[in-house]
Amino acid sequence: MGRVMPWGADAANEAAAVIRAKLRVGSPVAAIVLGSGLGDLVGRLRDAQSLSYTDIPGFSATAVDGHAGTLTVGTLAGREVVALAGRFHMYEGHVARAAAFPVRVMHALGIRTLFVSNAAGGLNPSFEPGTLVLIDDQINLTGQNPLTGPVERGDLRFPDLSAPYSPRLQALVVAAAKEVGVPLKRGVYVGLMGPVYETPAEVRMLQTLGADLTGMSTVSEAIVAAALRMEFVGVSLVTNKAAGLSGEPVRHEDVMVAAGRAAKGFGELVERFVQLL
Repeated sequence: MGRVMPWGADAANEAAAVIRAKLRVGSPVAAIVLGSGLGDLVGRLRDAQSLSYTDIPGFSATAVDGHAGTLTVGTLAGREVVALAGRFHMYEGHVARAAAFPVRVMHALGIRTLFVSNAAGGLNPSFEPGTLVLIDDQINLTGQNPLTGPVERGDLRFPDLSAPYSPRLQALVVAAAKEVGVPLKRGVYVGLMGPVYETPAEVRMLQTLGADLTGMSTVSEAIVAAALRMEFVGVSLVTNKAAGLSGEPVRHEDVMVAAGRAAKGFGELVERFVQLL
């Protein structure tokens, strides 16, 4: 029997038990992870109950502007969901297992559908700030994998990542975007460690690899979801053009401004997606 690893199945069950003890949790149809500046979606939830990440074993406080660090249970479009406002990132010193731990906790709560969002830099020159992009595939260049170590109970040892983003859920996101009139593009997301933004030379390299979007999250979450056989889908909000594509420096303040402008359309898309589940 392998040794117990931090942020694994046992820790996830403990965290889920704490959440159920503090909040009324029924049978949520999905969990929604909200990236930088996209936490306003929580305001759309009815009968909302919230818990700080610091009150959940294995979770960490968020230290980045635009990441509230709260877990909220409520109803969206009449259906129960769990919203995770903010992430704790690897660039803050967390290992990949810790950064993806909330996915395990959602699974321990009985959730099998995960909708994640993030703020991303646009590598594709046609992606303007404010564009919403459905993630088709990913490239993990963080240098870490959240599944290293002894296999966790319930995990696949060798998950198939030929379709890490569920085609069924992707079709629902496309339908939701069309119905609410929100333009939606598609692209490949590359996850990097951060916290620095890319150099122009790195941007050219990533474009050569086939990436359309760049960010500092999501890839580890998708890997853990695949190991747990969860359905996973992701949408990126392009908040800035990557270095060298606009002639302007990349700043986190601009990320927040772009996220604020896109919040309404993003919220409408997610709400309709939940209705279609």
